[in-house]
Amino acid sequence: MTLTLNEIKILQSLPLDIKIKKTKLRIQEFYRYFGGDVCVAFSGGKDSTVLLHLVRSIYPDVPAVFNDTGLEYPEVREFVKTIDNVVTLKPEMGFKKVIETYGYPVVSKNVAMQLRFLQNRCPKNEKTCVAYLTGIKQDGTPFKGHKLAPKWHYLIDAPFKISEQCCNIMKKNPSYKYYKENGLHPYVGTMAENSEQRKMVFMRIGCNNFTGNMQSKPLSPWMEKDIWNYINQEKLPYSKIYDMGYKNTGCMFCMFGVHMRKTNEFNRFQRMQHTHPKQYSYCMNQLGLKEILKYMDIPYEGMPIKLSEFL
Repeated sequence: MTLTLNEIKILQSLPLDIKIKKTKLRIQEFYRYFGGDVCVAFSGGKDSTVLLHLVRSIYPDVPAVFNDTGLEYPEVREFVKTIDNVVTLKPEMGFKKVIETYGYPVVSKNVAMQLRFLQNRCPKNEKTCVAYLTGIKQDGTPFKGHKLAPKWHYLIDAPFKISEQCCNIMKKNPSYKYYKENGLHPYVGTMAENSEQRKMVFMRIGCNNFTGNMQSKPLSPWMEKDIWNYINQEKLPYSKIYDMGYKNTGCMFCMFGVHMRKTNEFNRFQRMQHTHPKQYSYCMNQLGLKEILKYMDIPYEGMPIKLSEFL
């Protein structure tokens, strides 16, 4: 299955009731293909909350799988405790050990991966490093991957290690191990709207992947407004972290995307300073995030308004 950008836009513009019907069809298709050996990858965030509700509206006994990395907002962890039939997984390595061993997650997964290679340049990865820097392979043909944007070159020589490995070690590896050991195939609550990479995957594969990395992403054509409309329509309970001004949850101490703060908008760390001061102090001082953000000239503190207005 291959979709065009125009076809994706059409799917994204469909009314919510049509999207719900199409999503349930994809859910049923995936469930039947694997004979019910499925589960829902559940983060406790709004998207996976909607996905879990949709799946269980058809198949009530499908288990949810939650990765307790220790990096979740307290409100997310408390919300997860209210959901039945949730399997909780824990990583073999904590976040502090991950960043000490591999490096800090900055900018984005793709950029962090490129910087990890370039910070550890050696004969084995020389060809890849040259391609990341020039966008050209050694034979002179264009590199199919992404060239590292010049604005991030200064991070190659940063006085700290950079890596995208935290997500693999703390979430993906425990999940994949559990799926394999139990013969399960996951429903994942990501949307094409989330990133260019997810849009490209949706274009190439569609919602259900029955080969390779076998997953179902039946919310792919949904938009964030659809998520909230569904929550309101179904009167679904959700994590109260969203009522504290956070648009996304994810890992509390992750720096991916924090540089994309809009003018006059507070980033997650500035917000955390006031909503979760204990966790803020830990990540800034114990984990060293203050020095990383300072080096990248990203604000990490300061709230020149009243907290009531901020929330």
